[in-house]
Amino acid sequence: MKTLTKEMQNAITPIQALELLKEGNKRFINNLKVNRNLLQQANETSDGQHPFAVILSCIDSRTSAELIFDQGLGDIFSVRIAGNIINEDILGSMEFACKVAGSKIIVVLGHTKCGAVKGACDHVEMGNLTTLLTKIQPAVYDEKTETENRNSSNAAFVEKVAAINVKRTVQAIMERSTILKEMIEKGEIGIVGGTHDIATGAVKFYPDTLWIWENENAEHALQTN
Repeated sequence: MKTLTKEMQNAITPIQALELLKEGNKRFINNLKVNRNLLQQANETSDGQHPFAVILSCIDSRTSAELIFDQGLGDIFSVRIAGNIINEDILGSMEFACKVAGSKIIVVLGHTKCGAVKGACDHVEMGNLTTLLTKIQPAVYDEKTETENRNSSNAAFVEKVAAINVKRTVQAIMERSTILKEMIEKGEIGIVGGTHDIATGAVKFYPDTLWIWENENAEHALQTN
């Protein structure tokens, strides 16, 4: 697998970036990882990096973006924080990744059985974690279909809240970053949310979170997901 160059990155469209991630995830779940010389990639990226995607995911040890999308050194920017929430620092990092470093797609990636989401469902308060979980709380309140056992003991409730949290994060990125919103509207980058199933390894993307300004082709890109 070749190390990404600036020329290769420039040639990738947002839709193609999404396809690269989908193909990588298929390799992962079928245990067909591409053979890479990581030491060579480290050397080849030592003077510059040209990742094609930025992935916002949870710190969960089972959700490593490089692994589940089968990517090598220099391929993706990986932003990890409990509950895949955003703040100003993360938004700034995404703006750097896309506007300065040339990434073509942003992925907000939640996962099943998320401990941070469970904590928010249980209204946990513990030190600095309290502030982080308050950023997930709106998703808890937005979930209206589960009327009983609205806590972490209800697996369906947890997964529904996790999905809402991903979708709220996608929307918040567009609302809180004029730089990224303008890039999306110009078709320079795309954005999408999804969930990683920690049992199967499969990533499911949410069509209603997909923003790529070639919408017809973008929708087709998710039909086979």
